[in-house]
Amino acid sequence: MKKTTLILMGLALSASVVMAQDKPAATTTKAATTNTVTAATGDPVIITAGDIVIKQSEFESALKTLPAEYQSYAMGPGKKQFGEDYLRMKMLAEMGYKAGLQNDPSVQQQLALMKDNLVANAQLGQIDKSVTLSDADLQKIYDANKKDYEQVKAKHILIAFKGSAAAQPGKPELTEEQAKAKAEDIKKQIAAGAKFEDLAKKESDDTGSGANGGELGAFGHGQMVPEFESAAFAAKAGDVIGPIRTQYGYHIIKVDSHEYTPFETVKPTIEKREHQKALQAKLDSLKNDAKPVFSEAYFPPPAPPAAAAQPAKPSSEKHSDNPTKP
Repeated sequence: MKKTTLILMGLALSASVVMAQDKPAATTTKAATTNTVTAATGDPVIITAGDIVIKQSEFESALKTLPAEYQSYAMGPGKKQFGEDYLRMKMLAEMGYKAGLQNDPSVQQQLALMKDNLVANAQLGQIDKSVTLSDADLQKIYDANKKDYEQVKAKHILIAFKGSAAAQPGKPELTEEQAKAKAEDIKKQIAAGAKFEDLAKKESDDTGSGANGGELGAFGHGQMVPEFESAAFAAKAGDVIGPIRTQYGYHIIKVDSHEYTPFETVKPTIEKREHQKALQAKLDSLKNDAKPVFSEAYFPPPAPPAAAAQPAKPSSEKHSDNPTKP
């Protein structure tokens, strides 16, 4: 943590150098005066070293240039270390000013770039604040994409066939035809009044859900293998459907309910995503309106993509631990 923080401090504190580039070094007399003034203003001097005077407001402004995840460390156990790094930067800067290094062409270029970057980030903040989305806007987006928030609660019974990743050691191996016939027979037993949960515990090759009566809980789009998902989402609550073939075997599925994640639950996610989209649209519009022209000699078109590498194993050999999930 200490080493990483120090590196980040070096990057963050460069902004302070930019802001101070035209300021002369402080004097001892000024330090004495500042101590008297800040006692009344509530902005005390917290570090002095020779002619250098650092007030609390200046120090905390520099600290806020750190990434958010490091600020709490720098304000807590790392505060003294940050103070030492900040003082070292100020001392080096003072020496550099006295040596006239602020007038070096390469330093001037970097200072100009850093100033532009600071102002650009300030402007980006202003544009970001201008992006507003009302609750009505967010509700409209939610309603238009409600299927994305649909969930199905279901149970299943899996009958695996030979070669399936779900095939259980010690059980008789079934051909695809035999597995399908067994699944069809189980469905008939359910239709005749047999309890789905009991058959799941007895017959399912998905031992994880089978031990719990076939219970899968609620799942959304993209969480199950495509054939299973399509069948489950198309079925009505209370339906028992199948056999549905997947790479794992044949499934009998009981759909308990269709539910939707409430708007209030997903509202923060929608707001964040749509805010970012709106901000990006404003930035794209800013660029496009300026009609930029790039030198093709300096910025040649990208090379064509390389041919995709062949997979090390057939996809059929790759599977998850859950015989319904991709």
